Amino acid sequence: MNEAIVASQAPGTDTASVPGASGARQFWRRLRAQRAALVAAGVVALLVLVALAAPLLTAIEGQDPTTYHPGLIDSARGGVPVGSLGGIGGDHWLGVEPQTGRDLFARLVYGARVSLGVAFAATLVQVFIGIVVGVAAGLGNRWIDQLLSRVTDIIIAMPLMIMSLALLAIVPSSFPRPVLVALIIGLVAWGSIAKIVRAHTLTLKELDYVAAARLSGWGSWRVARRELLPALAAPVITYAALLVPTNITIEAALSFLGVGVKPPTPSWGQMLTAADVWYQAAPQYLLLPAGALFLTVLALTVLGDGVRTALDPRAASRLRVGTGRKREAKV
Repeated sequence: MNEAIVASQAPGTDTASVPGASGARQFWRRLRAQRAALVAAGVVALLVLVALAAPLLTAIEGQDPTTYHPGLIDSARGGVPVGSLGGIGGDHWLGVEPQTGRDLFARLVYGARVSLGVAFAATLVQVFIGIVVGVAAGLGNRWIDQLLSRVTDIIIAMPLMIMSLALLAIVPSSFPRPVLVALIIGLVAWGSIAKIVRAHTLTLKELDYVAAARLSGWGSWRVARRELLPALAAPVITYAALLVPTNITIEAALSFLGVGVKPPTPSWGQMLTAADVWYQAAPQYLLLPAGALFLTVLALTVLGDGVRTALDPRAASRLRVGTGRKREAKV
């Protein structure tokens, strides 16, 4: 990525003369050329749409995620849903939850709101802190750079799950849990993106146009805002796209361990926690949230890789070293 950024600023290269709008068009053209990334983008867009439209979808079904339906549970069999396939029918599109009778479709779509919302919010916190710390370290003097770099090293060395478990355990339960989970993930896991931003800042500030801006008397904030942040957009967007699926997995793991989102607020990780003893009697209770979680993480990972390749086509060409010669040999 460093090579791509330096090349884009070098005089005489094609990308140096391309305006911002043209650069955006090139990015979209490269992204559209990747079919897997387009499919992943469609899946992500559909998941976000389902999460946003959760109240409308559950209203159409006529259910909500918190209402109990004891009449749909066979207490003689330990709370297994009445009927075939977990009680699937016109009133309950995906059946009902064992023991409680809560509608599975409603809990699944509302769980998407929590899982995606926490992941995106945590990513925004990570990106904001990482950019501030990374740019400050890269533009600051030797002492500031050393101080911020050591703080970043400490943050990276901290075990994320253990720190999250400890912080979630001591915060009062009255604090909104999804907001708390997003803040803790963001505040504990910003070290890697700060390292990336610092490395790119150190590279960029040696370029002629940044050095000229600093010599002309511009302050560090103005240099960062006018010269560095636009050039940092590509690596930051690339890394942020790969952070989202990681944060979804962390939220699911915290909820699975019982310290994340608390009932009755639905979450995919929380549903998996309650489903671990029902995989034989009501397999759909386990398969539905697990499948949704797997599909979301896979789609976001593929999309993030597609964004990385579109922003840095040299990375894709490096992965295909030798393939051109093989094609020529076949022809």
